[in-house]
Amino acid sequence: MHQVEFLDTTLRDGEQTPGVNFSIKEKVAIAKQLEKWGISTIEAGFPAASPDSFEAVKQISAAMTKTAVSGLARCVKADIDACYEAIKDAKFPQIHVFVASSPIHREFKLKKSKEEILDIITEHVTYARQFFDIVEFSPEDATRTELDFLLQVVQTAVDAGATYINIPDTVGFTTPEEYGYIFKYLIEHVTSDHQVIFSPHCHNDLGMAVANTLAAIKNGAGRVEGTINGIGERAGNAALEEVAVALNIREDYYQASSAIVLKETINTSEMVSRFSGIPIPKNKAVVGGNAFSHESGIHQDGVLKNPLTYEIITPELVGVKKNSLPLGKLSGRHAFVEKLKELQLDFEEKEIAVLFAKFKKLADKKQDITDADIVALVDGNEIENPEGFHFNDLKVTSNDDDTVTAIVNMINEEAESVDVIANGKGSVEAVFNAVDKFFNQTVKLLSYNIDAVTGGIDAQARVSVSVENVDTGTIFNASGIDFDVLKAGAIAYVNANTFVQKENAGEIGRKISYRDI
Repeated sequence: MHQVEFLDTTLRDGEQTPGVNFSIKEKVAIAKQLEKWGISTIEAGFPAASPDSFEAVKQISAAMTKTAVSGLARCVKADIDACYEAIKDAKFPQIHVFVASSPIHREFKLKKSKEEILDIITEHVTYARQFFDIVEFSPEDATRTELDFLLQVVQTAVDAGATYINIPDTVGFTTPEEYGYIFKYLIEHVTSDHQVIFSPHCHNDLGMAVANTLAAIKNGAGRVEGTINGIGERAGNAALEEVAVALNIREDYYQASSAIVLKETINTSEMVSRFSGIPIPKNKAVVGGNAFSHESGIHQDGVLKNPLTYEIITPELVGVKKNSLPLGKLSGRHAFVEKLKELQLDFEEKEIAVLFAKFKKLADKKQDITDADIVALVDGNEIENPEGFHFNDLKVTSNDDDTVTAIVNMINEEAESVDVIANGKGSVEAVFNAVDKFFNQTVKLLSYNIDAVTGGIDAQARVSVSVENVDTGTIFNASGIDFDVLKAGAIAYVNANTFVQKENAGEIGRKISYRDI
């Protein structure tokens, strides 16, 4: 039995998802939840990418108390310097440096020979070791690299002082059998005078990211890398929650364990879903809404007799639970605060008054407040008002010509109340037209999705939108939560427009990923 570390790259590789742009406040909130979940290392970002990314990594570094923080850097000294400046105050600082190694990357992207690649690795891993005791090295596109040269690349990095070797399946090309063999081969042939831990980093282009990751563990990997809900560019990354639960359920086969606190899985997954604006598919493994549902009569009969007949994962294992302390409109502040503590939600004393006021407002409209409602209320408080102005309220009226007029009340950066009026063919269009008028920028709505936080006609609504900045072509996702679906949509659309405004002001830097180097 060996212990497997978990490195989460939701805040770096996960943010490469088209439309996903976490604010710094959201990134810190996610990092704190990841620490609660039991992640050993958080890859907090790419500090050299932009001032915003640098500041996010710096704040996450200061916020972590037991989790290591890592930053991504190309084999470029300026990138390594930026990582050091952003992470130097972390309790457990790390760095992740990479360079491409496959023939297609050497010839068409880097235009470098094998010997030049080896020299680059030696120079930059050695340079990084001056600042960091723990250096991870990745040969980009490793699974399309000749195996004999891949061994040379890895050995060169280890000789230069690398302590973690990551083998990325950058384009999701490999299969579990092939990937497992690569790990077995490298672990058997790489020599070192210091401990070296190997890790997989799998993309999901062929739908095998989790399977490939588990194959690497079976063949000796001591750390895994991935994202929450499998988010990431193209088809995404290995979903860490699936890997963690698979190791738990099939411990007999993998002979591996982790420090992941599985009961925090649902909370972690739902937070990333809300902040990314990407709903969790109902049929998603481990955390999907149908993961513990049984439609078939035969299945239902079996589960009633013994859940193990059709459930290998219990809802309680991943944190799905029923209310233990129902709240309602007569509940007091003390009971509300105790519920926040019971749910282990992050909040500050100064936020209680605002949260309690929102709770009472919700309780006036909803008879029974569920745990999911409380979590949504707190997280909704986190994602609203990212830039000092925010949606406050709205009114809609129907006109004789079948159009709708919306009056949207916004609070601007000077904390002034502003009413914006616009018409539309329907309520949503009218509200969004008013928000467009407030921001005075060109935005195209790409998608609009509504989901219920809980079941029932009185459920809170979660609205997710995806918009495009017409001037740049950049896509942004955002979400909003409210008892009123129109207000939830307005909050989501305001948050999406906020990202567009930040990009137009130069406050959001261009995303840099493996493919850019």
